[in-house]
Amino acid sequence: MNATQQLTSLEPGMIIPVGGDRYTQVDADLAAAFQPGDRLYSVQDTGVLLHVPAAVHEAVTLQVDAAASAFEQLRSTRREQIAEFYRAFAANLTASWPQIAAANVDDEQRAKAAGRSTTRLIVSEKTRDEMVAGLQGWAERVEHELATGAGNEIGRVDHDDWNVRIVTAPLGVIAFVFEGRPNVLADAAGVVATGNTAVLRIGSDALATAQAICETSLDPALQQAGLPAGTISLIPVRERSAGWALFSDRRLALAVVRGSGRAVTELSSVARQSGIPVSAHGTGGAWMIADSSADGARFGAAVRHSLDRKVCNTLNVAVVVADRAEELIPVLLGAADQAAAARGGVARLHVASGSEGWLPADVFTTTIEVKRAAGVVEEPRATLLPVHRLGTEWEWEDTPEISIVVVDGLEQAAGLFNSYSPHFVASLIAEDATAQARFRALVDAPFLGDGFTRWVDGQYALDQPELGLSNWERGRLLARGGVLTGADLTTRQLLAHHDDPQQHR
Repeated sequence: MNATQQLTSLEPGMIIPVGGDRYTQVDADLAAAFQPGDRLYSVQDTGVLLHVPAAVHEAVTLQVDAAASAFEQLRSTRREQIAEFYRAFAANLTASWPQIAAANVDDEQRAKAAGRSTTRLIVSEKTRDEMVAGLQGWAERVEHELATGAGNEIGRVDHDDWNVRIVTAPLGVIAFVFEGRPNVLADAAGVVATGNTAVLRIGSDALATAQAICETSLDPALQQAGLPAGTISLIPVRERSAGWALFSDRRLALAVVRGSGRAVTELSSVARQSGIPVSAHGTGGAWMIADSSADGARFGAAVRHSLDRKVCNTLNVAVVVADRAEELIPVLLGAADQAAAARGGVARLHVASGSEGWLPADVFTTTIEVKRAAGVVEEPRATLLPVHRLGTEWEWEDTPEISIVVVDGLEQAAGLFNSYSPHFVASLIAEDATAQARFRALVDAPFLGDGFTRWVDGQYALDQPELGLSNWERGRLLARGGVLTGADLTTRQLLAHHDDPQQHR
């Protein structure tokens, strides 16, 4: 077998094998950009080539170095120090919010100028209060429930003259790549409660806000509590390639990625190909089904409150059974328009082919103003959508956007969900308890409800700031729910004690 050699240059047309039986080729731009010391990764599923400049790789490596060192130091950290860190972080956020808010305004203006979405970017006093509440909650849990580091006993087996205790142990360095939501810094801080450290790469649109949070609140809190600086660190570069470099560092215990679409797929592939476990939180979009026993007022309220803003748990697909469609489709449209009116417009509709006869004909001939990230554009009020595209997640700014499909019954609704959705959030509006039970048995999703869909949030539902929400689109993780929090980031150790020094098998 030939020994590997250092890759120092690329040539246009160079063949790069992918997936075992396919190949892709280096284009002229990549070949010209690649310099000695750079890295090249290939996504085995798609053949996409990912270029990491040497300077970016070095910046990421320095952060992982610090996190690995901090992890070793945390092994001897007292529980009181961890609680103190959370309380100091919360207090610093409150005191420093004017500086953080000012940085966020700059980020928002920069994103708007580039025609990019700001729905997840903007922070408010409500955001601050939720971050503070989450951090204070972690402080209380550390003091009363969680043990930092190793040694939290969760089980024991006693034999005649010896025993085995099952205890928790931290995982190590956790890497996070987040979309442009600066408040995730507080969510990610949850890893410290179980003795882990974290390296974060945030979307470039939110980098200035995130840096302001670190400089004014997080870093001082680490110092106040006597924790090492590398306990939680932010990669200080805007290049997307920083995420690829981070997820290829084999010192990571876990890679967590939040975002959507291609970015999540690429990052997950890089980590898996490097032998790093991945928790991917990608495609979102909730489904809501109104069955034959649905209460119209409840259905309308659930739709309205599921469209207050665009995030992963926002209503994306509305399903109505045919025997109630004549009554409930107007309720659906009215509720969606109420949500849109709060933002100064009407809702944008995508109607599954075959369901168009249940909607007013003029929705397909009327044009409306749709507020996109790049600006206001004229679009049809409603367009037809092939059934196989029901899983499309609509990324809207200020114009709520949903897909609509009419079905024969509950079984067909569940079948469409299982075939085309991201296997994420499903809500059934039904007064019939038997229908609810049947639906929950049929639908393959981690989050099921009977009202609005926006309840799916770790802090809102469980009083635990989430690191991410998992769908079941790419398989279920053994013995883990859909909400990933800092408390989940442990492994198990078995500790044996032998009374008899002569014990043997």
